[in-house]
Amino acid sequence: MSETPIRIGVIGGSGLYQMEGLTDVEERRISTPFGDPSDALIIGSLEGMRVAFVARHSRGHCIMPTEVNYRANIFALKSLGVEQVISISACGSLREHLHPGEIVIPNQLFDFTKKREYTFFGNGLVAHIGVADPLCPRLSALLADAVEEANGTVHRGGRFITIEGPRFSTKGESSTYRAWGMDIIGMTTCPEAFLAREAEMCYAVMAHVTDYDVWHETEEPVSVEAVIRILQQNTTLAQRAIRLLVPRLAAAERACDCKDALATAIITQRDLIPEDVKERLAPIVGKYLG
Repeated sequence: MSETPIRIGVIGGSGLYQMEGLTDVEERRISTPFGDPSDALIIGSLEGMRVAFVARHSRGHCIMPTEVNYRANIFALKSLGVEQVISISACGSLREHLHPGEIVIPNQLFDFTKKREYTFFGNGLVAHIGVADPLCPRLSALLADAVEEANGTVHRGGRFITIEGPRFSTKGESSTYRAWGMDIIGMTTCPEAFLAREAEMCYAVMAHVTDYDVWHETEEPVSVEAVIRILQQNTTLAQRAIRLLVPRLAAAERACDCKDALATAIITQRDLIPEDVKERLAPIVGKYLG
């Protein structure tokens, strides 16, 4: 098996690592200090690049949004050397002009979750990561270009609110999110995006609009059937976009701040940081505390 570095990660459903053109496929199980990832990582060659895929909810969709081990998923990708992560996510539209079947590449997040592990830090090591712009603008632009070239209808930018789930919203909640200025709604982007930033990875979301949540008076409320139908319809689009994107990521310099996000974030006095914590987080903090 090739030892080519794995620099690109994709978090999403199983249809993405069964795509045409993916070769030299291997399955790798990785344990992390934060537990096991959602599933084995699928690693394959695409357009000459090694890419790692993670099924966020496991194959067969057995893990609820709250139960996803986001820290283990991101840490496992980081331990492989992944620098850029593309998230494939279903979302509901909170705006009339964002139609089911279309793609939104959001540029802002609103975290409305309540029960999740949000950070790699703690236990004697404190870091305050900056997330004013939580989604990598460079990677997001490249992703939007790829979706457009794959003949998808893409909307560049938008505010993405993450709710806890697993239930869908009430009409009162949906109307409130609209009043807050949110554009799309989902259940998994937070804390995934923030953990990727702590790991100094570029992170962008290909959000597939599957429904109008429950606010729209003339459209059917969100349902599992509607979500699955649109995601299945869009699988080929997602595959085409990723195939276009991968070689561009290989060629493009990471001219963004993501790669140095921790440079000024660690606040703990260095000689007080426990050695076991430094060892456990070595893939993330090693270049600063090594």
